[in-house]
Amino acid sequence: MTVPRSPDASRPRHRGPTIDDVAAAAGVSRGTVSRVLNGGHYVSSAKARAVEQAMRDTGYVVNQSARALVTRRSNCIALVISEQQDRLFEDPNYNVLIRSASQAVAKHDMSLIMIIASNTDDRERVLRYTKGGHVDGAILVSTHRGDPFLAALEHSPVPTVACGKPLGYESAIPYVAADDREGARQMVGHLRRSGRRRIATIAGPGDTPGGIDRLQGFRDIVGRRATKRLIAVTDDFSFPAGEAAMAALLAASPDLDAVFAASDLLAAGALATLRRHRRRVPEDVAVGGFDDSHIAITTHPPLTTIRQPLALVATEMVHLLLRVIDGDDVGSVILPTELVLRETA
Repeated sequence: MTVPRSPDASRPRHRGPTIDDVAAAAGVSRGTVSRVLNGGHYVSSAKARAVEQAMRDTGYVVNQSARALVTRRSNCIALVISEQQDRLFEDPNYNVLIRSASQAVAKHDMSLIMIIASNTDDRERVLRYTKGGHVDGAILVSTHRGDPFLAALEHSPVPTVACGKPLGYESAIPYVAADDREGARQMVGHLRRSGRRRIATIAGPGDTPGGIDRLQGFRDIVGRRATKRLIAVTDDFSFPAGEAAMAALLAASPDLDAVFAASDLLAAGALATLRRHRRRVPEDVAVGGFDDSHIAITTHPPLTTIRQPLALVATEMVHLLLRVIDGDDVGSVILPTELVLRETA
């Protein structure tokens, strides 16, 4: 009796190239290919090149799960953003950081996982996830002073790098940041040189490095004239916060002739309030921002601002984290800012 075959039984099964196929194409042993895939230790440069060429010729793709078992690495990095989700869509700085970090990670054949950690439950979940070996390291964005999340990561085995100073943990967690204080000095110095004498500021939150350092840069230039009536501290770097802060400053100091806002979004909100109060910009009140985001060229008039190199910040964070993962001793990186002159000041 003949047993009928299934319709697919006579068809050859198609499989992808294996490590044995690569070894045969390269003319080396299976063990040599394995060593190349796991770091190239004890393999001559000639054999390594032969294996790499054979991988290209055969179309071999590394099985990342199997590789992780050997290397004990996931080839994934977590980008942890401690901010409300709606801010990601409002603030263009996050888009630049996410895109640039993703591109930098991809160059190392790794993946970037973005995680929002806006509350205590989120942060506990992030800690469990990172400590569980799902990522090789973490990049922290938008941390705040006193956040217990920083303390937990300081004592965690997970390699960590911060975007901006991790306040209170500057010596424990390496970071990459723009020179916020010097950038504020550049802007306020420009306002002074242009003849402005009653300069106010809209400062960012007092528990963030940008809020603290940019306010200090303002004080460095204005000195004793930096009275409370000329300083408005906001809860965030948003457009509505800029609107409200500008209204408060006009009520307290109606004779002010310039304002430095600690972000472009804050500056855009300030411009909206100045228009409602029929104050001409820059004739009556000069306005300066901070970031040089795309918002700076869409305001009316276009915004004079401080350019912080966010794309470079993101790239440097990835490079720094990879060195930490490799066990290198690293130092933090502070990048220079640049004054960008447009029409508001």
